[in-house]
Amino acid sequence: MDRLTVPAPSLLEDITKIQGDLLILGVGGKMGPSLAILAKRAFLQRGLANRVIGVSRFSDPLKQQELQEAGVETIRGDLLDDGFVQSLPSIPNVIFMAGQKFGTIGQEPLTWAMNTYLPGRVAEKFRASRIVVFSTGNVYPFTAVTGAGAAEETPIGPVGEYAQSCLGRERMFQYFAKQYDTPILIFRLNYALDLRYGVLNDIARKVWREEPINLDMGYVNVIWQGDANAYAIRSLLLCQSPTRVLNVTGPEKLSLRDLATTFGKRLQKQVHFEGEASSTALLSDASQCFQDMGRPSVSADQLIDWTVEWIQSGGEALNKPTKFQVRDGKF
Repeated sequence: MDRLTVPAPSLLEDITKIQGDLLILGVGGKMGPSLAILAKRAFLQRGLANRVIGVSRFSDPLKQQELQEAGVETIRGDLLDDGFVQSLPSIPNVIFMAGQKFGTIGQEPLTWAMNTYLPGRVAEKFRASRIVVFSTGNVYPFTAVTGAGAAEETPIGPVGEYAQSCLGRERMFQYFAKQYDTPILIFRLNYALDLRYGVLNDIARKVWREEPINLDMGYVNVIWQGDANAYAIRSLLLCQSPTRVLNVTGPEKLSLRDLATTFGKRLQKQVHFEGEASSTALLSDASQCFQDMGRPSVSADQLIDWTVEWIQSGGEALNKPTKFQVRDGKF
């Protein structure tokens, strides 16, 4: 956690410009705790008393305890309970992280409730706030692997109900932003990772176990979770009405075959493949993000080094595969 929550100079500079407290909705997921602690540490290091408040069901009480020990206030409740949402304090800065992805098949109504219905209720409740809305690159169509990936102006083309419901999330926030002139930024992210989960962890662990690596997707983008969290906090300063969209990922376009081969050599394991790389993949062009906030602090090469060390040392795994190889949108 410490590696994820050390504020960079760029965050420390921008945190002084964020007026008021910060509310994080859906703080109990993979990224939420480290984002909340990073924000709180940045405020404290600049001598600021801004509150950071995290909202979640907190099915894992250890996450709630961890946040509280770091100075993050917590509110426990179900965001699908409209009475609970309406009872939340009015806070000038909101980061919306709640959503449903894995387990979508068989739970499509819940997926749409979390990803489309709830955003409408939140957008109306916090219409006087500025809001950063976590979304996904899955709303884009696959693009040619020879290109830079989908840019913010690329026409959307979501595949499957998960991606469609995420587009619904964006549309709800866009609608209420127009209705109430709410400054909003849609944060289209893929794929964030730390050492316990993510695309590199998925591939490295399969190589470690000498399981086949599926090549169907061919190429991926990744970004260190610490960098993604810092971008999300700093994006509060970029919110606008009409709603702005920003792609967030790393600058590298990574070949699955090359990644697996590299991990095989580093981990001294035989690598096995299945499938064949397509001429298209789910790729995003984050050059606008880099222009606005600088390039990520951690490169793909550094992430590969850290992943190898983590696997070799028996590091923890969250056992939440990214399913990066899925091309039919079924998660």
